[in-house]
Amino acid sequence: MVLILLLAILLGSFGLLTAMDCLLGRGRIDAGLRGRVSLALLFFFTGLGHFLTTGQMVQMLPPWVPARVGIIYVTGAVELAGAVGLLVPRVSRLAGLSLIAFLVLVLPANVYAAFNRVEMGGHGAGPAYLLLRVPFQFLLIGWAYWFAVRRGHT
Repeated sequence: MVLILLLAILLGSFGLLTAMDCLLGRGRIDAGLRGRVSLALLFFFTGLGHFLTTGQMVQMLPPWVPARVGIIYVTGAVELAGAVGLLVPRVSRLAGLSLIAFLVLVLPANVYAAFNRVEMGGHGAGPAYLLLRVPFQFLLIGWAYWFAVRRGHT
């Protein structure tokens, strides 16, 4: 369910911005900007989640990890900073690269949560959830690369 919401945020906002571009006259809202705004909205939403559902997110980390609450706050701040960075032309490429690295680094937490059936964001479904989560993670990596890294701030 959470992945559907995230996909709706990403694709819905991109579609809405594309429709606005058509209404305003093609080329007014560059595809790169539309992609970065959509990804920024997604990361703003997920970043806020780190502060609103901290207790649930802590469960996604193994108990032996020190300072789990602090890690959740820091990763939330990283997501929010990345979202803002995507919207700032001078740093949008760096923000895209940083978010790609972030997505790669947090994947093990999603794997742990799925194998341990953590009741957060669909992980309770167990390892089968990874059949959706991992491709979604790769979609986000590709999206960040295509719209922030490759296209820059055009």
